[in-house]
Amino acid sequence: MPKKPKRIVDTTSFYTGYFLAIGVKPVGISEGAMDNPYFKEMLDGVRSIGKEPSPESILELNPDLIVTFTGTKDIDKLEQIAPVVAIDYGKKNYKDQLLEFGKLTGKEDKAKEWVDRWEQKISGLKPQIQAAVGNKTVSILNPYAKGLYVFGHNYGRGGEIIYGEFGLKAPPEAQKAAIDSGTGWASISLEKLPEFTGDIVFTCPWSGDTSDPGKVYENPVWKGLPAVKKGHVFQLNPKGDTFNDPVSLEAGLKFISESLLSVK
Repeated sequence: MPKKPKRIVDTTSFYTGYFLAIGVKPVGISEGAMDNPYFKEMLDGVRSIGKEPSPESILELNPDLIVTFTGTKDIDKLEQIAPVVAIDYGKKNYKDQLLEFGKLTGKEDKAKEWVDRWEQKISGLKPQIQAAVGNKTVSILNPYAKGLYVFGHNYGRGGEIIYGEFGLKAPPEAQKAAIDSGTGWASISLEKLPEFTGDIVFTCPWSGDTSDPGKVYENPVWKGLPAVKKGHVFQLNPKGDTFNDPVSLEAGLKFISESLLSVK
């Protein structure tokens, strides 16, 4: 394993922002990360390796380190190209993961600086948010082809901020299914939506399929929700807020905070 890798290829999409946050620019990243609007100004010279990168496309970039998910197909072929770091998604919280990447790249000081700045921001905002929200519950809901996903504390879409940093509460059913279970998400039918919907809702179409979110958003069940009637529904960015890396979290923090503070 190189002490300070210079040519990193990240096949995961979801870990690219960790490297960018500590001033390390990978030479190759997946198409999903390329499409993240929060990375837009940080990717000059970075090459897309596509949605499902092949070992051949990675070899062309002459990497000295490859980052991928545990269980990735053809990982044995990647190991023939360069040292591989395989990550079990969600096993570490984002602060610990950032510190680990800092050690891996010789940028541990940058990683610690980011964590310190972030915690200062949160400590300043948290009392304001908790005072504004009070006892209201918050849901994160994404329509998809077979119903809705309910997201929790560790699967992006602002959950790390809403439930983790601000300590806000999910509705009991969502808490049980998506947070207490440890999975970070649950799938529900439209009929069960009222049971999983809080006083405040963050939502966006699911980016993993091409289903029509209007089937949910235009449905009487959705329109009848108290949060919808009161205007307490806030639209996330499906190409950016699905990520939970430091760069995306910083961008999401502003929108989430302003949204929560606007609730009357």
